[in-house]
Amino acid sequence: MTSKSSAHKYKVGQSVDFSPSRQTMPARAREYKVVRLMPLDGPDICYRVKSAVEPFERIAKENELSLLVV
Repeated sequence: MTSKSSAHKYKVGQSVDFSPSRQTMPARAREYKVVRLMPLDGPDICYRVKSAVEPFERIAKENELSLLVV
């Protein structure tokens, strides 16, 4: 049996590159930090992410994220 957290590719605190789909509000930055793993509910694995230049968190699907290369 697989635990819910092991289904997530990224971990809390990791820096990621966020490229949202065209259906959402455009991102003001590309670098985001994963602040929370969302519960598995439906076909998409999702995360709460936060940019230093935005005052709010966003929900991002895993396919909109990639590992940020520093």
